[in-house]
Amino acid sequence: MERRLAAVLIADVVGYSRMSEIDEARTRLLFHSDLRELFEPRTAQHHGRLVKTMGDGVLVEFHSVVDALHCAVELQQEKARRNAALPPEQRMVFRIGVNLGDIIVEGDDIHGDGVNIADRMQVLAEPGGIAISGTTYDHVKSKLAIGYRALGEQKVKSISEPIRVYRVVLDPVTEGKISGARRDRQSEAVHVAAIGIATLLFAGLTWWQPWQPGGDASVVSSDTRPSLVVLPFDNLSTDTEQGYLADGLTEDLTTELARIPGLFVISRNAAFTFKDKPRLPSDVSTQLGVRYILEGSLRRTGGQMRINANSSTP
Repeated sequence: MERRLAAVLIADVVGYSRMSEIDEARTRLLFHSDLRELFEPRTAQHHGRLVKTMGDGVLVEFHSVVDALHCAVELQQEKARRNAALPPEQRMVFRIGVNLGDIIVEGDDIHGDGVNIADRMQVLAEPGGIAISGTTYDHVKSKLAIGYRALGEQKVKSISEPIRVYRVVLDPVTEGKISGARRDRQSEAVHVAAIGIATLLFAGLTWWQPWQPGGDASVVSSDTRPSLVVLPFDNLSTDTEQGYLADGLTEDLTTELARIPGLFVISRNAAFTFKDKPRLPSDVSTQLGVRYILEGSLRRTGGQMRINANSSTP
């Protein structure tokens, strides 16, 4: 078994399931077009190796972490330019995560914690954005004309120790600086709502503590930590573009809840496999191995936005 230090880039399409449900053939065509016209040439330009595609994701390996982040920045900048000239239904938006770490090499494939952390980083990236690990930041912080927003230490799935996380700010004015990311008013409202829901849910769990002896015996297992999944929130608005806000709310909730000590939160990728599909709480619990399920909806009418959320146990 070969091990080596490498920079890993993982890109994933935002809202892929929703796009496929509307037009699966066109969605695959758009993905492969981006792969051929964008990812392959940019990867080669920055001396990377496109390892494989994973459904709606792309895995790339680099010898240099500076090359990896430089490639990620150019990919997102070029994709934004292309999307600006397309109608909304044809815009494919990516999240990108970059990590510098130890990987396991088996033939042409790679895996291990170095790859897993890169995948967790892309989950924490904003649509059209980039998130990087602390090891990546330590090596690139003064190398590129970009800024960074520190998210602090994050507990991520399958990694025992919390990981320092930074979001990249694609603005030369912020070069080398750590600053707060700007949000539009809708996104800010959704983020505030996510924090509020997470706080209320945490308060309820802390008071109830059904995982302790004397709680509901049907949900007690050998793992005493409460486990939870945030299922994709439904967009009940007539405007399909609000689907991005619903996805953003789901992701913000996942991120905020993952910060709670002692609470195990299922990753966004696993949760989104249930997007736009009929789902029974018992099926979700069995497939993901969770005790608690949080789901809800978002509806925007004119200047008003209504968010509903409810939690359940199977």
